[in-house]
Amino acid sequence: MTRTARLHFPEPPARPGEAPDFSLLDIPAAGALPVPPVDFTADDAQPYASGMIRVLADDGQAVGPWANYIADLDRAIYRQGLIDMMKMRIIDQRLLNAQRQGKTSFYLQCTGEEAIGCGFQRQLEKGDMNFPTYRQQSLLIADDYPLHALMGQVYSNDFDPTEGRQLPIMHSSRDHGFFSISGNLGTQYVQAVGWAMANALSGNGKIAAGWIGDGATASNDFHSALLSASVYQPPVILNIVNNQWAISTYTGVATGASRTYAERARGYGIPVLRVDGNDYLAVAAVSRWAVERTRAGHGPIAIEWFTYRVAAHSTSDDPSAYRPRNEAEAWPLGDPIERLKAHLMLRQQWSEQQHAQKQAELFDEVVAVQKEVEARGTFVNPQPMSPAKIFEGVYADMPEHLRRQRQQMGY
Repeated sequence: MTRTARLHFPEPPARPGEAPDFSLLDIPAAGALPVPPVDFTADDAQPYASGMIRVLADDGQAVGPWANYIADLDRAIYRQGLIDMMKMRIIDQRLLNAQRQGKTSFYLQCTGEEAIGCGFQRQLEKGDMNFPTYRQQSLLIADDYPLHALMGQVYSNDFDPTEGRQLPIMHSSRDHGFFSISGNLGTQYVQAVGWAMANALSGNGKIAAGWIGDGATASNDFHSALLSASVYQPPVILNIVNNQWAISTYTGVATGASRTYAERARGYGIPVLRVDGNDYLAVAAVSRWAVERTRAGHGPIAIEWFTYRVAAHSTSDDPSAYRPRNEAEAWPLGDPIERLKAHLMLRQQWSEQQHAQKQAELFDEVVAVQKEVEARGTFVNPQPMSPAKIFEGVYADMPEHLRRQRQQMGY
């Protein structure tokens, strides 16, 4: 029998003009997977690589072993999680509007993915370090990063803590455990492993968390990081945010023959978990478990967060060109804010009135800061920084030739 060679091009569930279709997704019931022992191995992790950890059932109840694992947590933590996510979404919308008004150059939203960063960050300790991508600003919000600094960098004015040396959405804050973002996708994964190796050598008890999107798992750095983590067993959590779309490319192009990204990481001998990223309780539970395990010296672990990128890839992108306009509405795992809100209301720990009041308070807070930041300069009303700034923060002791150049410029 003669076969003809052919190429395979992965296709998304639906294209523009077609009905959204997620019928082929295998989404297990909430509470199906147990909490594994902290010393579990890659061999033990097979059910976690192909399944999915979920806590919130469709009716808003928290069910299963993972719900029991976090039963001792103060319920105020969940209310804080809801507030973190609400605040993040308001900031995203306000900064998107500012870009559309020509006040800023560029922005990236994390709409629909707020639970992942907000839930994860609240489980870390001061001194731990995230190595994020450009869509993890929720880590900063959950660590109470100053809004003036976050917005100042987007507007590129003198509130910008990086003083114009970074792109608008590539934040950097050592104090808030947020390593400087690199525009070269994937490099942060290797950096996270290296930083964790250094911590292991110093014995300081701190851990690293690397972040990568599904598209960037096709990069060499993803594989280099997994190999190094597998060999040296440093205290690092390797997060993979599978939001279904890498710019305009469907996730199936990066997945390849692997059914999940967790399975790919497991191939390097690293224990893995796959989690409903739109379930704040699942995020909090798994993050708590992973942080405790990693800090206790059990080596690296990889987590695939299964979610959906509701917004465009960036302000330079038009998602209606490659997916149905209403696809986000059909996403079967819902909205993380609405799901946590429903759970808290079911437990009589939140109400529609409280939600509306908090929404208004957060909106007023964000708008007030935004007005203060905009008063210091936007692209519509620029207030340039002093050119002397380009000479600062580069050398501990300024070389003589730069000192002369600065003097020649009149500064």
